[in-house]
Amino acid sequence: MSDEVLIERRGRALWLVLNRPQALNALNRPMAIAIHRALAGVAGDPDISHVVIEGAGERAFCAGGDVALLAREGRQDRALYEGFFHDEYRMNQAIARAELPWVALLDGVTMGGGVGLSIHGRFRVATARTLFAMPETGIGLIPDVGGTHALPRLGGEIGTWAALTGARLGPADCVYAGIATHFVPVERLPVLRDLLASGEESAEEILRALDAPPGEAPLEALRDGIDFHFAHDSVEAILASLDEGDDWAQAQAATIRRMSPTSCKLTLAGLRAGRGATIEQALVNEYRMVCAIRGGHDFFEGVRAQLLDKDRNPKWSPATLEAVTDADVARHFEAPESGDLTFE
Repeated sequence: MSDEVLIERRGRALWLVLNRPQALNALNRPMAIAIHRALAGVAGDPDISHVVIEGAGERAFCAGGDVALLAREGRQDRALYEGFFHDEYRMNQAIARAELPWVALLDGVTMGGGVGLSIHGRFRVATARTLFAMPETGIGLIPDVGGTHALPRLGGEIGTWAALTGARLGPADCVYAGIATHFVPVERLPVLRDLLASGEESAEEILRALDAPPGEAPLEALRDGIDFHFAHDSVEAILASLDEGDDWAQAQAATIRRMSPTSCKLTLAGLRAGRGATIEQALVNEYRMVCAIRGGHDFFEGVRAQLLDKDRNPKWSPATLEAVTDADVARHFEAPESGDLTFE
């Protein structure tokens, strides 16, 4: 097993620690494979009552997937690019379908791939350090890792808003939105870990006992506006609605206009398709989209601007929403040349 994921049995818990603190525990392909194998290895094991996953250090649970590597080498190396998403998405599906309770300790930054490691599990524990976001439209990607399945199932249009704008949510907002199931103060985490390892009570009972009020959720005051403006089924209609709104609404419109037009349209199409989809159907669609994205411009440009050169000035192509046609969007939902994602 890679030392980038520490895997051990603690009492009646299978314990997984993402161990790349210097990279904010960003997920790479060997880590995804190791987690998937570890989960499969305890299926049906009567000595394991739940699985716990957390990140090393105090800064991040998991800040995302290792997209910098994919942007540097993925254009030339299709196997590397597609292989990463293939194995990550299969791991996401295994988490979603796991019979054992999955307990994710979202202590710190939880973005992108970190969302996929947590949101499909039964229990997601926020702390005062939790910071959630799905910022993919800002790097020319989509809110994947099963995001098109999970985000539409949040309250109202919170998922649409979060996906298009890349909004960052603190712990109280995560609980309000349903991203987190519980809130535990940081100083109580050692107690939580000890109890989860002991196996004397179920994870549900332990979390119920330690659950605390997370404080007021700023998101609650924005909810009516989010549900009103983001209910439309085209990005253009959402922007037109926001443009007629208050200062907050106009700020959301300005944010969306900085994102990749292609990513915004693909994201909304994926979210709407994901409303009635199974996790498997959503992941198949996401895999189709990311495979097609490799043949485009915006992912490589977005990662360059945001993560590599860090000039924060991506040059999107196409540069406008109007230039992204329905046919362009539909093409991203076609099966890739290498074949669809499967879950055997």
